[in-house]
Amino acid sequence: MKIYNTLTRKKEEFVPVDQNEIKIYVCGPTVYNYFHIGNARPFVVFDTLRKYLEYRGKNVKFVQNFTDVDDKIINKAREEGVSAGEISEKFIEEYYKDAAALNVKKANVHPKVTENMDEIIAFVKDLIDLGYAYEVDGDVYYSTRAFKDYGKLSGQNIEDLESGARIEVGEKKKDPLDFALWKARKTDDEIAWESPWGMGRPGWHIECSTMSKRYLGDTIDIHAGGQDLTFPHHENEVAQSEAHSGKQFANYWMHNGYITIDNEKMSKSKGNFFTVRDILKEYDGEVIRFFLLSGHYRNPINFSDSLMEQAKNGLARMENAKSNLKHLISTCQGTMSEKEQDTLKGYDQYRQEFIAAMEDDLNTADAISAVFELVTAINTAVKDGCSKEFAEKSLETLMELASVLGLLQHDQEDEGGIDDDIQALVDERQEARKNKNFARADEIRDLLKEKGITLKDTPQGVQIIKE
Repeated sequence: MKIYNTLTRKKEEFVPVDQNEIKIYVCGPTVYNYFHIGNARPFVVFDTLRKYLEYRGKNVKFVQNFTDVDDKIINKAREEGVSAGEISEKFIEEYYKDAAALNVKKANVHPKVTENMDEIIAFVKDLIDLGYAYEVDGDVYYSTRAFKDYGKLSGQNIEDLESGARIEVGEKKKDPLDFALWKARKTDDEIAWESPWGMGRPGWHIECSTMSKRYLGDTIDIHAGGQDLTFPHHENEVAQSEAHSGKQFANYWMHNGYITIDNEKMSKSKGNFFTVRDILKEYDGEVIRFFLLSGHYRNPINFSDSLMEQAKNGLARMENAKSNLKHLISTCQGTMSEKEQDTLKGYDQYRQEFIAAMEDDLNTADAISAVFELVTAINTAVKDGCSKEFAEKSLETLMELASVLGLLQHDQEDEGGIDDDIQALVDERQEARKNKNFARADEIRDLLKEKGITLKDTPQGVQIIKE
C-alpha cells in the first residue's frame, strides 16, 4: 500500500514497524459539544483505513483519544453550572451514538486525558530533566529552540515563526515560540491536579504525546488527523515525543483536507456550522459516510444539499442491488449454472479494481466506482432471474467490498420492517392486478410512493423497497 506521508511530502510504500501489529493513533474530539461534519471526516476516513487494513489480514491497534480537559469544557461547565467531568462524560456518550450512526468502529483504546494524568506529569518532568522544558511560577513550557528539527512536519521555518510570534499578556515563557506543557490553576473552580509545580492541568499537545506513548510505544506506524492539526498540534507532538525518546515518533503522517459549506469555510458566526446530530435529522448516517468517502481524503470537500442528495442517490443504488439480491435469495431455488459460475469469477475484476484504488493512498472515490461497476454487473446478471446460490454469492461479494467502506450495514428490515397498513395496501394492489383493475393498482403504487415505499414487480413476486 502507498500512503502520502505529510512528513516527506510524497507517496511512500507503507512498511509497518511490526508486521504482526500496525499501530495507528488518531486525534479524537474535545468533548464539550456534539461533533460537527468537519470532525466527522477524519473519524470516517481513518476508520476506513483501519477497516481496509483489517480486510487485508492485518492486525491493527487503533487508538483514538478523548480530550476531556480543556478551556472549552471548563467554560461550558461554568455556563451550565455543572462539573467539567459531567460535561465531558455526557459528550463522550453522545460521540459514541453519532459515531455508531456513521458506522465508525470503536477504537481498541479510547484513552481519556483525565485517566492519564500521572503519565502526563511524569512525561513533563522528564522533558524538564532532559533540558527541553522549564518551569515558571507553576507553568511549564517547552523550549522550542532546544529541538533542532522543529518545523520538519509542517514545513514551517523557525525564523518565519519567530517574526509572527509574541508573548501574550500573563504568559511568562522565555521565548515567544515556546508552548505550554502544564498550566497553573488560575481560579479555585478550575479543574486541576497536584503536580511538582503546584495545582494545574496539562497543555493540549502533551496529552496526545503521552497517550500515544503509553498505548502504542515510542514509535508508531501512522499518526492521523485533520489538516488543521498539522501545525501547531502535530508539530509540537513530534518535538515533545522525539525529545523524550530520542526516536522517530511516527513513520507516516496522514492528514485529511478541509470541509467547506456551500463553498464557504464553516463557522458559527456565518450560521453554516452543522453538527452530525443535526444532519442525521435529514439524512441516514450511511449517506453522510458515503458523502465523506466520495472524494479523495486529502482533497477539500464541499458540503451542500445537492451533494448530499447525490450521495443519497448513489447509496440507494447500492442498497437497491442488495435488497434485490435478498429478495432473490428468499424466492429463488437451485445451484449455480455454468454461466453463473463464469459470471461470479468475473466479479474478481471489480475486487481487484477496488483493492488497487485503496492501495493507492486510500482512494475511496475510485473504490466506490469499482463497487458501482460490480453493482451494474450484478443487476445485469440477475435481470431475468437467477439461482439462489448465485444470488447468495453475488450478495457476499457486494457486502465484502461495501463493508470495507462501512456501507450497506443498515438493513431496512431492521428499521421497523413493513407495517400492517402498508402490507395491506400491497396485498390489495396484488389483488387488483390479478383482477386486471390496473387503475386501482397504479393508484396504490403512487400512494405507497408518497410514503417512501417503492414496489418492484419481479418474476419471483413483488419486492418492497423502503426509500
